Order: sequence, then C-alpha cells, then structure tokens
Amino acid sequence: MRPATLYSTEFRRHKESSSLLFRGRSSVAGFVVLLGFLTFASGTLRSVAAQTPVTKLPATVPVLTGIEVLEGQNFAPLRGKRVGLITNQTGVDSQGRRTIDVLKSAPDVKLTALFSPEHGIAGGADEKVGDATDEATGVPIYSLYGATRRPAPEMLANLDALIFDIQDAGVRFYTYTTTMAYCMEAAAKAHISFYVLDRPNPLGGETIEGPMLDPDKLSFTGYFPMPVRYAMTMGELAQMFNAENKIGADLHVVAMNGWKRGETFNEAGLPWISPSPNLRSLTEAYLYPGIEILQAGGVSVGRGTDTPFEILGAPWIDGPKLAAELTRRKMPGVEFAAAQFAPAQDLYAGQMCQGVRIRIAPKDELESMRMGLEIADALHRMYPQNFQLDKTITLLGSQSTVDSLEHGNAPAKIIKSWTPQLDKFRKMRGKYLLYK
Repeated sequence: MRPATLYSTEFRRHKESSSLLFRGRSSVAGFVVLLGFLTFASGTLRSVAAQTPVTKLPATVPVLTGIEVLEGQNFAPLRGKRVGLITNQTGVDSQGRRTIDVLKSAPDVKLTALFSPEHGIAGGADEKVGDATDEATGVPIYSLYGATRRPAPEMLANLDALIFDIQDAGVRFYTYTTTMAYCMEAAAKAHISFYVLDRPNPLGGETIEGPMLDPDKLSFTGYFPMPVRYAMTMGELAQMFNAENKIGADLHVVAMNGWKRGETFNEAGLPWISPSPNLRSLTEAYLYPGIEILQAGGVSVGRGTDTPFEILGAPWIDGPKLAAELTRRKMPGVEFAAAQFAPAQDLYAGQMCQGVRIRIAPKDELESMRMGLEIADALHRMYPQNFQLDKTITLLGSQSTVDSLEHGNAPAKIIKSWTPQLDKFRKMRGKYLLYK
C-alpha cells in the first residue's frame, strides 16, 4: 500500500509565488537552463541559458522535495517525536538550509541524533568515518560507515522515529540505498517509525539498464536483486524493500510534489550537490554506472583527477588505438578521444596512464551500461593479459554477464539476454511507483 503524500496546498501556493528555487522549462529547443537559483520578477521566470542572452520562460510549479513538503505540513507527522536523521550534505531545502537545521528548529520536534552514510555527514571523506558531533547544533553524529554500518540498538533507544534525507545516484552499487535499507531494518526491530523525505532519481525515472544482481551476491554494494539502473526514487525503493524483503518497518514516504518520471535531475530545476567526492557533476553521474564497473578490472576510472568517470586508462593501454576501437563501435550519445593522465591518488597514483576521454551529448541518448560492456569487451580483446575481466563481477553482480564477455559474446547479444529478468523486475517495480 502506498503511503499518503504529505503536502500542503497553501504551502504549494506560497512556494509558487515566493520560493527562491524554481524550475525553468523552455519550449524553445536547444536552450539549456542554468541550474541554481532563478530570479522571479514581473510575474515571469527568467533564466540564463548556456551561451544565450536572458530568455523569458513561463512560470511553472517547482519540484518540491520531501523536506519542503514536510515544511509545508508544518512538520505535523513528526510533532511530539524524538527523531534521528540520516543525512549528508545533499539534505537541504530550496533555500539551501540543511535538513539538520530545519528539523532542529521545527516546532515540537526534538532532533536527538544524526547518522551519516559513506563519505560522512559533509560528503568529503573517501575512507571510513568516525562518530562526531555536529558543530552547529551539538547533536551527536553516529557514523554508519565506520565501526558499524547499521544503527546499534543503543543508538535508537531514545528515538520515536528515523528520518532519511539523502540524494541517491540512481545506481544499484551506490551504497546509500543499502544504508537506507539497513536503517529500515533497525527501525523495524526497535519498533520506531521510518520516514523517507523523497528526492528525484538524478538519472530519471524511466530508463532501466544493466543485468539483475545475482541473488547469491547480495552485499553492501548490492542490497536487493535489481538492475544497475532501476529508475526509482529512494521513497519508491523503500516501499519495495519493505514489502519484498518483508522488513516490516512502519514506513512513511513524504513524496515530492511536481516531479515527473521522465525528468532527469537538471530538468527538475534542482542545483547539483555532489553526493560523494567523485560525482562532481551530472555528467559524471550519467557516466558512473558504466564506467565504475571497469575499475575492478585494473583500469583507472579517473579518481585522483579533476574529471573522474570522464576519463579512463592504465599504463598498459594504447590510448589512440583504444579510442579508435571504441569509436568504431558507434555507441549512441558518447564520443571518445585519446588521452593521457597521471592520477594523483587511487589506482596508478603518480603513474602516466593512456586511455580515453569520454564526452556525452545528448545525455538522453547515452546507454551507460552498453557503454560499460563495450569498453570491457574491447579491453578484454585488446589486453587479455592485463584487463582482469573476472573481477568486474564485484559491481556487475551478474556471473552470466561476465561469463558471456569472457566467451566473446557481443555486448548487444548480452544485453538482449537480460530482457526476461528485466521484464519481471518492471512488473514488480510497478507496484511501488509513486510518480507518473
């Protein structure tokens, strides 16, 4: 059963007239609306499009994320409750206020504890994180990427509810989804409520890609058997996890207002806040699903450079030859050029690598998982002694896919083989969707 959407009509009217963050949608083809805060003047939204003069756009209803919908309800669902908040730097409202501060000042709501996921409460750590205290509020922060990855019973002892407000990346092996699920399990055991303040899937809510995760490969980077790109929001995922895994949480999704499934993050008009150190732009978020699977095979995916996931290579690669081979494969929405770089850290730190720089345009044509398979296939064929294809199972999560690549099957044939399982997933997924 879907939880009721918590939303105030009066708040919506207020936000339409006075919010600092609006979503510009232009009917003029070719204009790219600058993300960020837009100026409301003379009853018309105005935005600066890339390399164009100021263009007048029609006023539209902004996308209100879960925290703003909750604000519009004057925090009614949380009144009288002692709450814990699972969040990081992406948990902000349209005015840039941290969800931490919003809840701290909410009437008749007692913010008692904070919980941070991988990369920490500020999202800048690339290692295990310890417990701390939030300087602005004095609220203790319990790390869920340090000594434990689940809230311990004592951390929840004085809480009536857990609240989750973190921006996802839309990718199965991104660990924030597992952190949410683990917290739901802990909340169910502690008999406290669980609230998800929903946000858009940055890759959109329609495109499903990649193989299903093998049931015997569940882990912190794969909580539930689903494709690499699942096209669901965190609230929708929470509903699916709760029902399909029989978690039994008292789950409440504070749904967004104004978001449509076909919209990507930039189309929703929200400013990009890097959810982790190496997803610095929406371009990198689009490339991430297909490129990240390659690192386990012995390839630098650009960590330690200014453009992670937009560049890949290794000391044993011939950049021009690889660029030519990938160009020959004619993948939609992506272009390759030879490149060389020396990562400052991570794999091959300080070593000169050759490889390719990746450019995507337009994003809606990119098939990120096809791209990843094509690159893996090319590296396996060109450098069988160097590229460790078998290790890509870590994130691909599908043994049959790795086996097919090792046997020389064409990526197009492998992708087609995913269809029956993806069709079953779509049918199941449909029961938990909140947005059209």
